[in-house]
Formats: sequence, structure tokens, C-alpha cells
Amino acid sequence: MTAVTATDLALAPGLSGRLLAPVRDGLAVCGRNLIALRRVPRLLIFSTVQPVVFVLLFRYVFGGVVGAALHGVSYVDYLMPGVFVQVVVFGAVNTAIGLATDLQTGLMERFRSLPMARSAVLSGRTAADLVRNVFVVALISGVGFLVGFRVHSDVWGFLAGALLVVAFGFAMSWVFAVVGLAVGDPETATAAAFPVLAPLVFASSAFVPTSTMPGWLQVFANHQPVTITANAVRALMLGTPVGSQVWQALAWDVGIVAAFAPLGVWLYRRAV
Repeated sequence: MTAVTATDLALAPGLSGRLLAPVRDGLAVCGRNLIALRRVPRLLIFSTVQPVVFVLLFRYVFGGVVGAALHGVSYVDYLMPGVFVQVVVFGAVNTAIGLATDLQTGLMERFRSLPMARSAVLSGRTAADLVRNVFVVALISGVGFLVGFRVHSDVWGFLAGALLVVAFGFAMSWVFAVVGLAVGDPETATAAAFPVLAPLVFASSAFVPTSTMPGWLQVFANHQPVTITANAVRALMLGTPVGSQVWQALAWDVGIVAAFAPLGVWLYRRAV
């Protein structure tokens, strides 16, 4: 038998506490950000207006033209998986704006003075945005069904696609967390986000097949994360062959978080 000393018993709770502290602190910051959404519901309301406009615009204005390039697939069924991805990518800008606002108002310095994990501010913000993305994706799903979107696989395919969308939104939140910390004020964060958003969202398969694009643009469009995620979600929801698309999308998510989470924590330490 191995003897357990009093020192070992004393160290065990301390070790577990240190391991759980970042999770506990991150959940506390996440709760703080969700309370802000509840107290200022206008933030949530206006963040859902844009994707609804996109659904209606592409469905009824561009649908007739773009739909002619599709074969055997209704344009609204092709469109909605891309809209889901577009919603979370555009919504990730809120991470940049929120962090830049906290940095500008001095809230970051208050957090820094507290006995909390350095990563909690960023993980709490991205977790809160993940919860918001779940709500927005659910809302846009309802709008999509109203304008004719239909799932051709099954409920599990739809839920798997929705989870893939939310995971991608979480990954993109880390990208814009870096943007918000790097620029330091909300106005600049908004302006700096567009050069990142425009090529990713519009030079992708979110709204149109990449085969309709010039050859030089297809090289970029076919190998960037929005296209890969949109294609994976589309395959899951429409019941077409999935192949390795889901694994490629998940690999992008893991790679983005692995690259930008440490960079975000480093910028946070430098900023406050």
C-alpha cells in the first residue's frame, strides 16, 4: 500500500482549483456579457436584422438569376446554409467591438486588477458570443423555413450542420478578438473588420457556386474556411455526399482557435 501524506492531501485541492479557475472565471465573464444583452436587448435585435435582410434580399431579388446556375437544387435550399455561415461570421464582429469598448472604457484594467485568469476575459467574451450565435441561427432557421427552405436529409443532419455553424462562429470570434485588442477602439474595430469579412464571405460558395467565378478567384474561394464550412453544412442539410468536408471544416475551426487564442491572450497582456 502507498501512504498518502498530509502534504499530498493539501496539494490536491489547490491543484484542482488552479486547473478549474480559468473555466470558472471565464463563465463569470460570459455571464456578465449575457446580462448586458438582456439589459440592452437592442443589441440582440439589431444584430438579427441584417441576416434577415440578407435572406430576403438574396431569396427574392437575386434568387431568379443565381438559381439558373444551379442544377436540381432550389436556390433557397442552396442559400440558407451559406446564410447561416454568413450570420456567424458577421456576428463575430461584435467580439471585436465589445473588447475594444471594454479596453477604451478602462474595464480591462479593472479585470486585470482582479485575481482572475488572464484568458477569462477573452474566453468569456467568445463564449457569450457563442450563446448569441445559437439564438441567431435558430431565428434565421425560422425565417428560412418561412421563405421556403427545406431540409432534405433529416433532423440530425440539420442539427449537425447547425452545430458546425456555431463551432465556426466560435472560431471566428477569436479572430475578431485579436482585431479588437489590436486596434483598441470600437469605431476602428468596425472599420478593420470589413477587409477581413468581405473576401471571406463574398468570395465563397455562401451565396453562389464558386464555378461561376473567374478561375483566379476560384483558387482562393475553393480553399478558404467559409466555402469549406458552407459546403459541409449544405451537404449535411441537403443530404448530398459529405465526404471529408465536415472534417476539413472542423480542422479549420481547431486551427483558427489554436492560432488566434494564444495571440489574443498575448495582446490582452500587452494592452492592459
